[in-house]
Amino acid sequence: MNTLAAALAVGLAALGASIGNGLVISKTIESVARQPELDSKIRTLMFLGVGLIEAIPIMAVVIAFILIFSN
Repeated sequence: MNTLAAALAVGLAALGASIGNGLVISKTIESVARQPELDSKIRTLMFLGVGLIEAIPIMAVVIAFILIFSN
């Protein structure tokens, strides 16, 4: 049962992260299209946001390992 819970946690975290990354990147492209002179600042903020979004699935993997190996 722990394995199923771990797989579900990792899968949902990956799904949420992929949706979040898609939204961030699409809004970044829109922003650069509107104000190309701010390209480097917008790109820096995008990478910061993507990094924060990707932290959640990494935490989910750690929690999954804890669930699996806590027997």
